[in-house]
Amino acid sequence: MRKKWWIFLVAPPAIVLFTWIFGEVVMHLWNWLLPPLFGWHQVTFWQALGLLILCRILFGGFGGHGGDRSGSRRFMGKRWERMTPEEREKFRERMRARCGDFREPPSETGAPA
Repeated sequence: MRKKWWIFLVAPPAIVLFTWIFGEVVMHLWNWLLPPLFGWHQVTFWQALGLLILCRILFGGFGGHGGDRSGSRRFMGKRWERMTPEEREKFRERMRARCGDFREPPSETGAPA
């Protein structure tokens, strides 16, 4: 642990630098693309940083997975294996009711569309 003392010196400036870089990138991309395409207003650096945080909240979450997102998939796989065929079909029906059926509808003529 004593050999890694330099991390405490390097990490804070690195975090500030990366935050500044990502904020600038989002601001410039927004101001370059969206006002000419859609007529939206330009954003400031702080608004761009707010957009980054908002996107992280809405689409990225706050972690808690420990970097292992396959853990829940593994859990569901084991749970699926323990289900009886009737339980599996019941689960499929509930998912279809919630999300719809994503399979291709059969064509009436049998020929591809």
